[in-house]
Amino acid sequence: MRALVSIFAGLLILISLYQLSFTWFVNQHEKEMGKKADAYVKRTYPLTPAQKYPTNTEARALYKDTVDNARDAFLDSLLTASRDKKITWWGQSYQKAKESELLLGLDLQGGINVTMDIALDGLIKGLANNPKDPQLLKAIAEAQRRKLTSDQNFIDLFANAYREQNSANKLAPLFANANNKLSATASDNRVLDYIHEQANAAMKQTFQVLRKRIDKFGVAQPNISLDENKGIITVELAGASDPERVRKYLQSTANLQFWEVYTLEELSSSVMNASKALDDYLSYTKLDSTGAIDSTQKDTSAASRNILASKIKFIPPQQDPNTGKVSYSPSIGLALLADTGTVNRYLSIPAVRNSFPANVKFLWGKQDRDDDGKLSNFLRLYAIKTVPGRDRAELEGDAIVDARQEFDQVTNEVAVAMEMNASGAKNWARMTEKNVGKPIAIVLDDIVYSAPNVIQKIEGGNSRITMGSGGKNQQLVIEEANDLANILKAGKLEAPAIIVQEQVVGPTLGEQAVNGGIMAFAISFIVIFILMLVYYNTAGIVANIALILNLLFTIGVLSALNATLTAPGIAGLVLTIGMAVDTNVIIFERIKEELSKGSNYAQAVKTGYLRSLPPVLDAHITTLLTAIILFIYGLGPVLGFATTQILGILLSLFCGILVSRLITDFYTNKNRHFKYFTALSKRIFKHAAFKFIQYRKIAYVISAVVLLVGIASFFHGFRYGVEFSGGRSYVVNFGKEVNAEEVRNALEKTFGSTPVIKTYGGTSKLNITTDYRVAETGLSVDSAVQSTLYSGLKPFLPEATTQQDFNNRLLEGSNKVNPTISDDLKAGAQWATFWSMLIIAIYIFIRFRDWRYSVGTIIALLHDVLVTMAVFSFLKDVVPFPLEIDQHFIAAILTVIGFSMNDTVIVYDRIREYSHTMHGADKTTIINKAINETLSRTIMTSLTVFLTILILFLVGGEVTKGFAFAMLIGVITGTYSSIFVAAPILIDFAKNKPLGEPAPEPKASSTAQKPALAKKA
Repeated sequence: MRALVSIFAGLLILISLYQLSFTWFVNQHEKEMGKKADAYVKRTYPLTPAQKYPTNTEARALYKDTVDNARDAFLDSLLTASRDKKITWWGQSYQKAKESELLLGLDLQGGINVTMDIALDGLIKGLANNPKDPQLLKAIAEAQRRKLTSDQNFIDLFANAYREQNSANKLAPLFANANNKLSATASDNRVLDYIHEQANAAMKQTFQVLRKRIDKFGVAQPNISLDENKGIITVELAGASDPERVRKYLQSTANLQFWEVYTLEELSSSVMNASKALDDYLSYTKLDSTGAIDSTQKDTSAASRNILASKIKFIPPQQDPNTGKVSYSPSIGLALLADTGTVNRYLSIPAVRNSFPANVKFLWGKQDRDDDGKLSNFLRLYAIKTVPGRDRAELEGDAIVDARQEFDQVTNEVAVAMEMNASGAKNWARMTEKNVGKPIAIVLDDIVYSAPNVIQKIEGGNSRITMGSGGKNQQLVIEEANDLANILKAGKLEAPAIIVQEQVVGPTLGEQAVNGGIMAFAISFIVIFILMLVYYNTAGIVANIALILNLLFTIGVLSALNATLTAPGIAGLVLTIGMAVDTNVIIFERIKEELSKGSNYAQAVKTGYLRSLPPVLDAHITTLLTAIILFIYGLGPVLGFATTQILGILLSLFCGILVSRLITDFYTNKNRHFKYFTALSKRIFKHAAFKFIQYRKIAYVISAVVLLVGIASFFHGFRYGVEFSGGRSYVVNFGKEVNAEEVRNALEKTFGSTPVIKTYGGTSKLNITTDYRVAETGLSVDSAVQSTLYSGLKPFLPEATTQQDFNNRLLEGSNKVNPTISDDLKAGAQWATFWSMLIIAIYIFIRFRDWRYSVGTIIALLHDVLVTMAVFSFLKDVVPFPLEIDQHFIAAILTVIGFSMNDTVIVYDRIREYSHTMHGADKTTIINKAINETLSRTIMTSLTVFLTILILFLVGGEVTKGFAFAMLIGVITGTYSSIFVAAPILIDFAKNKPLGEPAPEPKASSTAQKPALAKKA
C-alpha cells in the first residue's frame, strides 16, 4: 500500500509540474514578445500622448488608442510568427504549449459571457400552415408573456395558451400538411411531439451555427455549450473586447446563400498579380500620416519572396487519366487554421485586393475531417462571385422548403435532397443552367459548407447533392449529410438565440481580480503554514507538506483537464487552503488525545489515523455532495468554484490521509517521531469540561430568536443581484471621487426609476444597477441603455469624455440578465439548497442509523442559513459593500452547509463512539464529554477556514467580497450550531432511545458478552 501511494503521489507531482510548466514557458515567451512590442511602439511613436497633445484631451485619448492598437497588432504578429518556435526545454512549440496552459476565465483576463435563450416563436410560425393566423399569434403572444415568469418550456406554454383561448379547437388544423405527415385529426399530444422534435433539431442547428460563428471573434479559447432541457446556450469569449459586435453577431439569424464560384483557372493571373503586390507592399516598413507607402522606408530584401504562396497552398488542376479532361477544385487553395487571420489581413490590403475582380469575395470552408474522423488543421479558401450592386445572393435560404439526408438506391452513395418553393425553383433553374460543369457554393454565415458541381440544369426545385459513399467511414459522410441538411433548413426553421444574460469584464477589472486573488492566496498560505507550526510543532511540517501537494495537485489537474480558472475558482483555492489542513487537524487532535492517555508515539499515530478515518470521510463526503449540487445548478464562473472545490476535497483526502501517513511512517521508521504539542497547544482546551447541555435551553432561546429574525428577513426584503432580479449592472470608473447620492439623483431623472448604487472598492468607482428597459429585447436596446447611462453620468465624468471613451475606458464591466433567465436562476438556487439539505440528511441517517441525527442536522443547517439570510437582509444598507443575493451568495450558502457538517459530524461521531464505551453514563454526560473532547478540533478546523476567508474578504477584491462575507458568517454560526443546536437535539428527541445503535436483545449469556463488547470498542 505504501509503495502504491508513493508511486501515485510521485506521478501526480510529475504530471502537475509538467502541466503547469506550459503556463510558465508561455508567460516567459509572451513577456519577451511584449518587450519587443514595447520597443517597437517607442521607436514608431516616440512621443507620449501627453507630450503630443498637451491641451487636447480628446485627441490625447484617440492617440493613446492608436498606440495601444499598434502595440497589440504588432504583438499579435510576433506571437503568430513565433507559433512554431520551440519554447520548452523538451522542444514544445509556442502554439502547442499555448494549447496546454492553465486557462483563465473572462473575469480574470476580461471578456464576454452570454447566456442565450433559443426563441422558438419563429419556429412555431414556420411550422404553421398560416403563420399570420390570429389565433396562433394570440397564443404565441400569451406564451411570450408567461415565459417572463415561468421556467416551463415555450412550446408547452404555447399549447396551454392556445387551449385556454380556443377550448373547442385542436392544434392539428394549424400544423397538419403532407410534408410533416400530420393528419388533420391528429391529437394535440401528437402535434406537440412533432413540434418538440422540430424544436430539438432547431436548437441543435442553432448551436452548430453559433459554434461556427464564435471562431470569428479571434479569442484563444472560446467556449460554447447547449442545455437542451432549458433551451439555453452559454457562450464564453475570454479576451473578446467588442461587446456590440458580439451581441450583433450572435443574435443575427442564420444567413443561408447560394453563390457562383471562381475557380483557380479564372483567377490564375489575378493570383500572380496579388502575390507580387503583397511582396511589394510588405517590402515597405512604414506608412505616412495618410496611410500611403513611404518610399523612403524600403526593405528590398522583402521583395520577391512569394509570401502569399507561403500562407496559401494553391490547388493545381487535376487531369482525369481515362478521359484526359482537366478539372479545377471549387476552392482555390488551403491554409492552416492558425494562418487564416493572417491571410484575411493580406487579402484586405488595397493593393492586393485590387488585383482580383471587383465582385470577388473570399470565404473559408468548414473544418473537414479525415478518414479517421479527426478534424483537419487546414481550411479551404473559396472565391465567391458576388452580385454587383447588392448584398443578397441570387438564391437565399428562404427559398428552401425542406432538406433531408438519404441514400442513392443504385450507387449506395450518401446524398442530401432539397426542395424549394416556386420562386426559388425558378432562380435555381436559371442558376444551374448558367453553371453546368461548375460549382455552386452553399454558404451559411459566410462559411462554405459545400460546393457541389452542377451536372445539368435542375428544374422543379427538387435537387440532390451527392456526398460520396465514404467507403469504410460512411458514418462520417452520413453525419456530414445530416449537418448539411440542417444547414439547408436554416432558412425554414427560424429559431434564433436571444441574449438573456450577459457579463462583460474589462481588462482592468480582470487584472484587479487576479491581483486580489493571488494576494489572498499567498497571505492565506503563509498564515496557515505558520499556524500549523505554532500549534502542532514539528507535526505541522506534515500538514504543510500535505497542503503544498494538495494545492499543486489541484492546480495541475485543473490544467490537465483544460478547466478554466475563474475569480470564484481562486476563492475555491483559498478555501481549499483552509479545508486541506482540516484533515490533518482532525488526525493530529486524535493523536494528541492518545498521547495524553499514555500511549507511545507509534501506537498513538496508528490509533489516531484509524479512529479519525470515519469523521474525516463523513466531513469530506458531505462537503463533496454540496459541491456537486453546486456544480449541477451553477452557471458561469460559479462552476469554476464548484470544480475547484470538488478537486480540492478529493485531493485533500488523498494528501491528508495517505500522503501525510506515508511521511509520518517514513520519519518514525528511522526511530524518530514528530512532536504534536507546543507550549501553546498544551494549555488550550486542556481538561475542558464545559456544561454545554445544561445550557441548551438558553441556546434554544437564542435559536428561536434566530428563527424569528430569519423569517422576518423575508418580510424585510433582500437586495437581489442582477442575476436574480433582472436588470443591468455597470462598473464605472470616474477617475475621481464622486458623491454616490448625487449620481443616484441624476440617474433617477435620466432612467425614470431609482438605480441601486454602491461604491466598488473606493469612492471613485461605482457599481450602478438599473431595471431600465430590462424587459425589452433587440440588438439596439443594449446600446441605447448604455448611451442613456452615459448621458446621465456626463456631468460627473472627466471633461471632454466622449461616448466612445466612456465605453472603452471608464466602463470597466457590465452584467445584464433578462427576467426570463433570472426566474430560472432563482428556481435553480432554491432547488440546489433544498437538495443539499435533503441529501445530507439522508446521508447522516444512513451513516448513523438514527433519525435524530438527521433531524439535528437539518435544524442546525436551517439555523446557519437563516442567520446568514438575516445578516444579508438587515445589513444590506449598513455595510459599505454590496450584500446581494446572487449566484455567489448561493455558492457561499451551499459551502457553509457542507462545512457546517464537518464540525457536526465530528461531534456526532464522538457521541456515537462514547455511547458504546461509556456504559452506565447518562446522555448528558456522554454528549458533554464528546463536545469537550472534540472542542480543540472544532475550534481549529473553524479557525483555519475562518482565517483564509477573512483574508479573502480583506484583500481578495470586490468580485468575491459578498461570497467571503457570507462564508465568514456561516463559519461562525456553523461552529455555534454544531455545539449548541445539533448535539442537544439528541437529548430532547426520543429521550428513551439510546444514542448509538440499539443494544442487542438480552440473552442468558449477555453477561458474558459484555466484556467482549467493551474490549471491541
